[in-house]
Amino acid sequence: MARFSRLEVLSAIIRIGLIPLFYHGDLAIARQIVAACSAGGARVIEFTNRGDNAFRVFSDLVSHFSTAKPSLILGVGSVVDPGTAALYLSGGANFVVGSVWNPEVARVCNRRKVPYIPGCATPSEISQAEELGVEIVKTFPGCAIGGPAFVKAVLGPTPWTRMMATSGVEATEDNIRAWFEAGVAAVGIGSNLVRREWVEAKDYAAITSMTAQVIAWIRQVRGESAPL
Repeated sequence: MARFSRLEVLSAIIRIGLIPLFYHGDLAIARQIVAACSAGGARVIEFTNRGDNAFRVFSDLVSHFSTAKPSLILGVGSVVDPGTAALYLSGGANFVVGSVWNPEVARVCNRRKVPYIPGCATPSEISQAEELGVEIVKTFPGCAIGGPAFVKAVLGPTPWTRMMATSGVEATEDNIRAWFEAGVAAVGIGSNLVRREWVEAKDYAAITSMTAQVIAWIRQVRGESAPL
C-alpha cells in the first residue's frame, strides 16, 4: 500500500524536478544507490521493472526505507500492463511509470489513488491520458520524438499539460536548461546519473554529487534560490 497521497507525490515531483531511475538486482547495492540519490537531494526515486528479481528487490527497498528514510518516495517504472501495476502497488509503490500509455493501468492506479505517469509520444496519447486523470505524462522516448522542441510544441496549444522528459536527458547544465526552458515539469535520468562505472567502483559519493548538481541546475533555470 502506498504510504504517500497522490497529491504529495505529484507535488514532490514538480517541486524537485528530478526523478533518478535505475535497476539493480542486488538488494545491498540497490540500497546504496537509493541512499546516494537521496543524499543528493532527490526525494522521489524510480526503480525500474527490468529484471527477474525486480519486484523482490523493490518491495525490500520499500520496507527498508520506510524506517531508514521515511520521507523517501519510491515508485516503479517500465510498467506496461495492469497486472504488473497491481503487483507493485501491493508492494508499496507510491507511483507507477510506464514506457507506454495503457488506460487499464490508469484505472488500476486511480482506484488506489496512486499517480500514473505513462509514456506518451503523441498529443493524442497525452490527451487520452489526461482524460483518465493523469497529471504528468512522460515524453518517451524523449530524444527520439523531438526532444525539447516536442515539449514546446505540445505546450503551445495545451499549456496545462505537465510533462516529464526521460530518455535522452543528459546530466549536463546545457541539456537540463534546454528541457526546462521548453517547459517540462520534471526530468527522469537513469544511466547518465546512476552511472555503471560509479556503481561498479562503489563510488556512491559521485552519484550523490551529480544528483545534487542536477537539482542545482534545475533550481537555477527556474530562478529558484537554494533551500535553507
